[in-house]
Amino acid sequence: MARELLQTGATIDGFLIGEKIHVGGMAELWSVTRPDIDVPLLMKAPLILDGEDAEAIVGFEMEQMILPMLTGPHAPRFFAAGDFASQPYIVMERLPGHSLFPRIEDAPLPTAEIADLGARIAHGLADLHAQNVVHLDIKPSNVIHKPDGDIAFVDFGLSRHLHLPDLLAEEFRLPMGTGPYMAPEQLFRIRDDRRSDIFALGVLLYHLAVGVRPFGFPRNGRALRRRLWKDPVPPVKLVPGFPPWLQEIILRCLEVRPEDRYPNAEQLAFDLRHADQVELGPRARRAATDGLFTRAKRFFAAAGYERATFAQRTQAQTPHAPIIMAAVDLTPGGEALAAELRRIVGEKIASFPEARLACVNVLKQNRVQLNYALDAEGRNLHVQRLVELKDWARPLGLAQTRLTFHVLEAPDPAAALLGYARENDVDQILLGARASSTLRRYLGSVSAQIVAEAPCTVTVVRLKQLRGEVESPVPSEPAQA
Repeated sequence: MARELLQTGATIDGFLIGEKIHVGGMAELWSVTRPDIDVPLLMKAPLILDGEDAEAIVGFEMEQMILPMLTGPHAPRFFAAGDFASQPYIVMERLPGHSLFPRIEDAPLPTAEIADLGARIAHGLADLHAQNVVHLDIKPSNVIHKPDGDIAFVDFGLSRHLHLPDLLAEEFRLPMGTGPYMAPEQLFRIRDDRRSDIFALGVLLYHLAVGVRPFGFPRNGRALRRRLWKDPVPPVKLVPGFPPWLQEIILRCLEVRPEDRYPNAEQLAFDLRHADQVELGPRARRAATDGLFTRAKRFFAAAGYERATFAQRTQAQTPHAPIIMAAVDLTPGGEALAAELRRIVGEKIASFPEARLACVNVLKQNRVQLNYALDAEGRNLHVQRLVELKDWARPLGLAQTRLTFHVLEAPDPAAALLGYARENDVDQILLGARASSTLRRYLGSVSAQIVAEAPCTVTVVRLKQLRGEVESPVPSEPAQA
């Protein structure tokens, strides 16, 4: 797997690399140029060579999927993307203007500025939502205020496109987001509700209005869950004379239940631009946080909220499109079985034009010993496996919307594959079978465990040789998952 070197003066796919502009926790930004493009450009590349978490890799894949589908002034224009096989990158328009992060230092801001800025952000969110994208990471550094007054959003690595597979939800069991801005439903891995962005905007407006975040800066799950029962301090208590209409708007955005917030960003933008028409209710008159008894009631109701939220998630799901899961073995020497599995998968997927194929491989982890993210040559193991998985599926010729790739990292390959199948409501599993051996006869095999415990139909693929059927490797035995 040849990898291009990102450095000033290098050329990648026709783009001349300029100066490095920024290095973040999961990606770096470079200025780039190309003779046939006359707008300022940025190249975004993930930081994966030092062994970053799998979430960063999958998040970058999500951004590569979503950004090309966005149009209009509220997202950077997409120009090109690079594959993980050489150098993963996204080339996009370098937006003029600046993020809202520096303005946080000036809070509290004047009421008129808060309302105008909030309305512009809500208008931009309405445009994203109309394009079936929920951002899910609205925060000051991801909101760009352009010189013409328009708002644009960046960093779509945690976003969800409602018409594309959600790789993050399918592959990971933990909530995704930035702690201070996460909506309660995000804690329960609900990633398809546009009102989650309204909650995050409410957090941003609160911070600009009073100078502190409504829920602090939680750093663990227990602290995050406090927003289910601990209401924010009313702005009027922190800023005497705070306008009741703006408090009504902000606290409505911060309601725990999505149905108690604004139903859409358009209505929020309207209220922010028409203060005289905001209907004032108990939120506007609130002068202190709720008492201990009320909070205690909400605390004990939080478990019920969690169950209800998951029930709502299940009921709201669109009609199920079949998911076919191919558990692919990439062990050297198993190429013949992998090719036969691909042939069977191709026949199966052709029989169900509406079905989606999930190609899954397990990168086996040690239970006790230290796990290394890089091999002896400094290459990221997760990325290598992802590239090999894509190479395996390429001959199938499936459209991006029908094909996803998942490299799971786990000490128990069979449990990881079964967990993926259960969590994602897989309809059928196809996998290869490993050759018989005395050790496997006594200890059992991954394929046997999956056949015994799978929640769906399982098709086991074997190679036929001259002396009869001989089992070949399954995708996730200890040698190579």
